[in-house]
Amino acid sequence: MTTFLLVRHADHDWVGRGFAGRLPDVSLNVRGREQARELVERLRAQPIDAIYCSPQPRTRQTAQPLAAARSLEIREDPAFDEVDLGDWQGRTFQEVRDEEAWRHWLDERSSARPPGGEAFADVARRATAGLHALVARHPDRYVLVLSHGDVIKAMIASCHAVRL
Repeated sequence: MTTFLLVRHADHDWVGRGFAGRLPDVSLNVRGREQARELVERLRAQPIDAIYCSPQPRTRQTAQPLAAARSLEIREDPAFDEVDLGDWQGRTFQEVRDEEAWRHWLDERSSARPPGGEAFADVARRATAGLHALVARHPDRYVLVLSHGDVIKAMIASCHAVRL
């Protein structure tokens, strides 16, 4: 059985204040770079055979210290990309707090869709398909996937319903 380690990227300047989404050039901040280095120690005893990340720079930056320490290649996979946040991308939480779509996103995530963006159910389908592809590519191995909070939530929810 393939074992997945699902890790959210480290901190960047949008964390806690708004929707970075797929904005280009969102990189780790000082705290995030420290967290990425700490990941090496936290996973020291954990076997890892492959590392995958989303196309967003912050996931690759989080993986780099660990990949260097393990002499592993980081492979990008769009299946694990951030949710397409549509009209919310680049906006603050304060700016959307009164929108009905935001309340729906908070209360009914499984059926929600950001305006002009990707439905949470679609995120779950693409990310779970990505996991299935990795099972075929890495049978009985340990695979680290660096992604984004909502994408990881979607994968976990899907895995509870389907045995990989």
